[in-house]
Amino acid sequence: MKFIVHVSIPPEKFNKAVLDGTISQKMAKILEETKPEAAYFCAKDGKRGGFLIVNMNTTSEIPRFAEPWFLNFDATVEFLPTMTPRTSTRRHWTVSGRRGDN
Repeated sequence: MKFIVHVSIPPEKFNKAVLDGTISQKMAKILEETKPEAAYFCAKDGKRGGFLIVNMNTTSEIPRFAEPWFLNFDATVEFLPTMTPRTSTRRHWTVSGRRGDN
């Protein structure tokens, strides 16, 4: 199952890693261990963060993706189950509570 993982990083630990020169190493290690399909980093709500696209076979894999962000940066991590047009069919969509079979 595909998830969008939203990571929100408070500034204190991230700033410390920037200032002590360890940020590149920490970020590279997290990305190497979790191997997201894609990673986009940005500022949101005044915090550093990003959106990762990951594929999981079971939700028991959530700690593998979340723990590195928790431990390194005290981050907030949110998992958003998602689908693409290719992974969905029209039969799964409903309108006004009716099943669409078209």
